[in-house]
Amino acid sequence: MAITYSFNFKSFIFPLLLVLLSTHSSATSTSITDRFTQCLNNRADPSFPLNGQLYTPDNSSFPSVLQAYIRNLQFNESTTPKPILIITALHPSHIQAAVVCAKTHRLLMKTRSGGHDYEGLSYVTNSKQPFFVVDMFNLRSINVSIEDETAWVQAGATLGEVYYRIAEKSNSHAFPAGVCPTVGVGGHFSGGGYGNLMRKYGLSVDNIVDAQLIDVNGKLLNRKSMGEDLFWAITGGGGVSFGVVVAYKIKLVRVPTTVTVFNVQRTSEQNLSTIAHRWIQVADKLDNDLFLRMTFNVINNTNDQKTIRGLFPTLYLGNSTALVTLLNKDFPELGVEISDCIEMSWIESVLFYTNFPIGTPTIALLSRTPQRLNPFKIKSDYVKKTISKQGFESIFEKMKELENQMLAFNPYGGRMSEISEFAKPFPHRSGNIAKIQYEVNWDELGVEAANRYLNFTRVMYDYMTPFVSKNPREAFLNYRDIDIGVNSHGKNGYVEGIVYGHKYFKETNYKRLTMVKTRVDPSNFFRNEQSIPTLSSSWK
Repeated sequence: MAITYSFNFKSFIFPLLLVLLSTHSSATSTSITDRFTQCLNNRADPSFPLNGQLYTPDNSSFPSVLQAYIRNLQFNESTTPKPILIITALHPSHIQAAVVCAKTHRLLMKTRSGGHDYEGLSYVTNSKQPFFVVDMFNLRSINVSIEDETAWVQAGATLGEVYYRIAEKSNSHAFPAGVCPTVGVGGHFSGGGYGNLMRKYGLSVDNIVDAQLIDVNGKLLNRKSMGEDLFWAITGGGGVSFGVVVAYKIKLVRVPTTVTVFNVQRTSEQNLSTIAHRWIQVADKLDNDLFLRMTFNVINNTNDQKTIRGLFPTLYLGNSTALVTLLNKDFPELGVEISDCIEMSWIESVLFYTNFPIGTPTIALLSRTPQRLNPFKIKSDYVKKTISKQGFESIFEKMKELENQMLAFNPYGGRMSEISEFAKPFPHRSGNIAKIQYEVNWDELGVEAANRYLNFTRVMYDYMTPFVSKNPREAFLNYRDIDIGVNSHGKNGYVEGIVYGHKYFKETNYKRLTMVKTRVDPSNFFRNEQSIPTLSSSWK
């Protein structure tokens, strides 16, 4: 009896092709990394060799180095795209070599200072192009000169470190920047930077007098050599679109040796909607020395029913008696009393505002460990007209329908209204009552949970449409939000950039930013999903 053998060509060749393609892809990635690494070592300054500063996925320390500055756990999943290399730069020459070699080998470069980019764009990309990360955390020197009232601050320093080093030398100097001490200077300053001193002194970028930047040719520039247009662009337009900011020179501001803080709480049962309506009427008109924030979240009351809690964390550059007198005159609805107030130094107020217990040593500001680490989503809006009592009541009801909602209203006015919207790329000046921060935090990991909570945030954002700015619906660059537009950086890159660019910068500033970009980085080497495109928009 004859035995017949049949051969299924497709069942054999297709798996073989998959194996070959997979092997080729892996080998290609490895060879790119090897060539890139060799280029870096060849171009490194012999005085500052790259010994131990390069981490590939084959290195056992790679996961810990990558994860050390991931501040949003949405972007720490197994499915999250990973860099082919991390460079933990110790010297500007390491960054210069990275720029030149990345251009040679057509790699996408990411720059991470503190890892607080809300969409993870400092260490993640949706591009299919291989990418690497330049981690700036070692470049953290801070040189404070009280005599000149200035400080040079490297991009890898944190805000907590900046505040601590200033307070080491003076109890009557400060700097206007954010309340979270673990935020990195590089991204925070370059995107605008705001905090409790904004109504008195404006934004971080309004108090920056010089900078050091590595450009697309690997040259280290300062304000004079880069020119005023590029200096303007990296003080509010996002440094990563134009180069790698190595350091900023900041102008310190003066504060009293004693300031006053409080954080009173009011709930819906305590006429919160009336208080909120009055806040929106007066918050931007109060004394410039007063920063009175208003935040809402959902809690359960004594009857185990959902209610809205309002918190009013406040900083006043003066004593408690003057503060209570001021509020009794302009905002009596809040009902603040002397017993609510605490007098302390400005550096202690930084700890207070970050929810550290009273009496926490100021050295806590040097910790780089976040107080909370979880997945989250943040969005932003600007309020230009008052919101009625009924409007707030409807907002509160919507918050209770959804999960984990938190809304923070940050007051504008004061110095912010005195600075031209064209002075810096940040345009949100006169005419704004407040900026809204939407925040949703969750603990469950995984894509399914993320999509669920992201949807809650988007539903709340959509509901707020009647209450906020229009044409464009403005947004804050430091509150990165890819929901409002992404750029593929193809032939339509300029037009795609308008979608988010007008929201972050408004029309005139966006156009100026693209002109600067086209001049200093015509090949669009420095880019991400929301970077400033060139006028031609194609990467050659």
